[in-house]
Amino acid sequence: MTYTYNPTGVCSQKITIEINDDETIADIKFLGGCNGNLKGISALAKGKTLDEVIDSLKGIKCGFKSTSCPDQLAKALEQIKEEF
Repeated sequence: MTYTYNPTGVCSQKITIEINDDETIADIKFLGGCNGNLKGISALAKGKTLDEVIDSLKGIKCGFKSTSCPDQLAKALEQIKEEF
């Protein structure tokens, strides 16, 4: 399944997430934001469960902001989890 999430309070404008049937992450793509860092986060998240990624990324802040692209990814995955 492919999901789209529109993050708020960060530089990235859209997160596209592909989830396998076993609730592991197949792929993540960010539109906007720090390209290299977000590609790295995407690579590290592949093959992991939603819970593993949420636990690792939830609550991370970017500078003075109250959130970050990784935190927004965690929020997107929490929404996806609710749909399963």
